[in-house]
Amino acid sequence: MGSALTPLSVLELGALLLCQWGLARFALARSYGRPAIRRGVRAAILFGAIGVVPGLVLGLRIIAYRLPFSPDVISWWHAAAYAWACLSTTTFALWRLLCLGELPTDPSRRKLMRAAAGGMLAAPTAVTGYGFFVERFNVKVREVELPVSALPTDLEGLRLVQISDIHLSAFLSEFEFSRMIDAANEIRAHVALVTGDLISVPRDPMDACLRQIARLRTDAGVIGCMGNHELYTRSEDYAQREGGRYGIDFLRQRAREFRFGTSIVNFGGVDYQRMERSSQYLTGAERLIKRGAVNVLLSHNPDVFPVAARQGWDVTVSGHTHGGQVTVEIVEQFLNPARFLTPYVYGPYSSITTKKRVALYVTRGLGTIGLPVRIGASPEIAVIRLTKSRAEG
Repeated sequence: MGSALTPLSVLELGALLLCQWGLARFALARSYGRPAIRRGVRAAILFGAIGVVPGLVLGLRIIAYRLPFSPDVISWWHAAAYAWACLSTTTFALWRLLCLGELPTDPSRRKLMRAAAGGMLAAPTAVTGYGFFVERFNVKVREVELPVSALPTDLEGLRLVQISDIHLSAFLSEFEFSRMIDAANEIRAHVALVTGDLISVPRDPMDACLRQIARLRTDAGVIGCMGNHELYTRSEDYAQREGGRYGIDFLRQRAREFRFGTSIVNFGGVDYQRMERSSQYLTGAERLIKRGAVNVLLSHNPDVFPVAARQGWDVTVSGHTHGGQVTVEIVEQFLNPARFLTPYVYGPYSSITTKKRVALYVTRGLGTIGLPVRIGASPEIAVIRLTKSRAEG
């Protein structure tokens, strides 16, 4: 909920509203026989429009953030309207597609075909229900090895636990988040990384989020960077100040060193890098790199990876995409909304520069935005292990 006012968001809103208008026209044009049924259909469409249309419009941050309503009310209203719009459009499209075929004359085959059609029509709702009630809480711990050129022996196997895209809000309670923190503490990592989007909208419980993050237990400490929702809610300064009181060090255009044995890992952090300003990605971040150290960049937005590679960062750690949040596999290809915005959707990536191989990891994060559903993209706690890799090129 609360997307930026961009051409893409306006196009999506327009498409959903157009589909709802088309469905309403289709329902009104049908013959229902009895006048009472027709009046009932008209009343249902009217009341549906009163709820759905404003709910869809609430998805625009420029409108939602200015209303005096509770953020929970706005979030759930938009989620319900968005879910209805998507499911009704999908179900209607499937129904019309099924109507194109002729039913067999054999009664048993006709019955079987109707049952199969009913199953197809019910599938979108069933899958969405699973994503809402089950998968969005099914947190996975994923361990991944990232190769680092000329990694010092002291840093071999260094464990970084990453949590991101928490979105503590109407869709994720403090109790649920505390259980995720408990799971992260079982990892016994050397450093904890928090890569942005602590909350979703203004008046979400930032203090509760920071309080839970402060419970992370590691050998060296907890550091982080800011996400786009800290920017949208104008809470960057507050999160940095209050996080500091809890011992959480948010790196904002700043670096911090950790020594392990005789070797140093230098972590640099940047605020959210606006995708519409890609020509300005990581401006000045090269000054945060320390020669002779392993340099790790925290950036909420993974699109900065090519720039980070050119600047000389060994590892980039990001979030932002939620792994697409809804991912469907078709013929060994994964389709999800994030692919329309970035090639770096989820998992490890690598690139070879003129001197060395560099790596990126993009986590699915923990929370949800827009719709409290995850399908094929379970929330995760990432455990990143640094491993040796020979320089190439």
